[in-house]
Amino acid sequence: MSTTEMGPAFFLAVAVILTACRLVSRLLRPLGQPPVVGEMVAGVALGPSVLGLLSPGLEKAVFPDEIRPVLYVAGQVGLVVFMFLSGYEFRTDRLRSVGRTAVPVSAAGIVVPLLLGTALAWSAHDAVDLYPDGIPPSVGALFVGVTVAITAFPMMARIITERGLTNTRFGAVSLAAGALDDAVAWVLLAGVLSMAGSGADTFLRAVVGTAGLAVFLGFFVRVRPGALERARRLTGEQMLLITVLLLFLAAWYTDRIGLYAVFGAFSLGVAFPRDPVVTRAVEAVAPVSRIVFLPLFFAYSGLNTDFTLLSDGRLLLFTVACVVVAIISKFGACWATARLLGEPQTVAVRVGTLMNARGLMQLIAINVGLSAGIASPALFGVLVIVALVTTVMTAPLLALLDHRDRNRRPEEAPLAGTTPAPGEP
Repeated sequence: MSTTEMGPAFFLAVAVILTACRLVSRLLRPLGQPPVVGEMVAGVALGPSVLGLLSPGLEKAVFPDEIRPVLYVAGQVGLVVFMFLSGYEFRTDRLRSVGRTAVPVSAAGIVVPLLLGTALAWSAHDAVDLYPDGIPPSVGALFVGVTVAITAFPMMARIITERGLTNTRFGAVSLAAGALDDAVAWVLLAGVLSMAGSGADTFLRAVVGTAGLAVFLGFFVRVRPGALERARRLTGEQMLLITVLLLFLAAWYTDRIGLYAVFGAFSLGVAFPRDPVVTRAVEAVAPVSRIVFLPLFFAYSGLNTDFTLLSDGRLLLFTVACVVVAIISKFGACWATARLLGEPQTVAVRVGTLMNARGLMQLIAINVGLSAGIASPALFGVLVIVALVTTVMTAPLLALLDHRDRNRRPEEAPLAGTTPAPGEP
């Protein structure tokens, strides 16, 4: 395919992707699913698991091999902007009012899935082919554990906001615990990527590069007040340009040191100043990235997802076990910890439900693992199923809990979930 032919092919592929994402999102809306779930499902449907199975010729015609790298790069633009926005939404002040509950819940939601997911993958590596050649089973098992421990914080925040649950007790605890959960999970994933590097030089570059990033972000935080004063004198377009430049430089830097672009984007978002002039620039970046570029990431992920690889009985059994372990470890650990800390059942069960969703964050992590050569296509498909199942079940389960509580007799009805736990303000 020539360069002039690639342009029209790319435009057609983008049109098909955006149309499919919108249609599937509309179909799933009556089921209470947020748009990101529809986009995840649409991405898988456009790949070899559905479209390629039904019409291999059509899949190849719409998504020829030559344009897949272009889809990857365009999807990466949406991805780094999304991770930057996720970091920008991270609020340490959320930890203050609910920290005594949120921090232990977050710790349990990381440690238990990490241990159980790693143990499951380690015990199964002799029975099923999970990792590419050259990847130590210990590194691959840790990768599975980390991806199982991730929470879909951005999707959780959107669900809580859309349902008007921000001021509820379980909403506040979930937001704080989910934000902390993801921050820790990305650090752990960076460590696994460093362990998977070929040789000491790769590991040393990641360590030194991470230290350099920490120094820069620390300096950036110190100079924020003075920088904000100058930023307020800039036009909206100038502030937008500076934001995009810093974002792409951060993504480039972390990719070069072996930690991948998403880490730089998320870290910069956390360190970025919270101010109306900055927020306007951030909000200007979001719509096009969210509506146009991010669905291309879902499509590229779907093109790499082939569920026919899971036809082997042992691999299918591992998939079921992985889904069960993911749900029990995340939901169970967060629910049990909240209950032990004195939270009422209505709060604890909703915290566990929200924390159990993996969504786009796990999809990002497993794509990073696939690109780094840690995950095989078969393991990629297994973890995509974990992400889909745990994400799709969130909204219906919340609706079921709300319906159950509404139907209780007045004397049995629990509090709405806004009452602080003992010792909390």
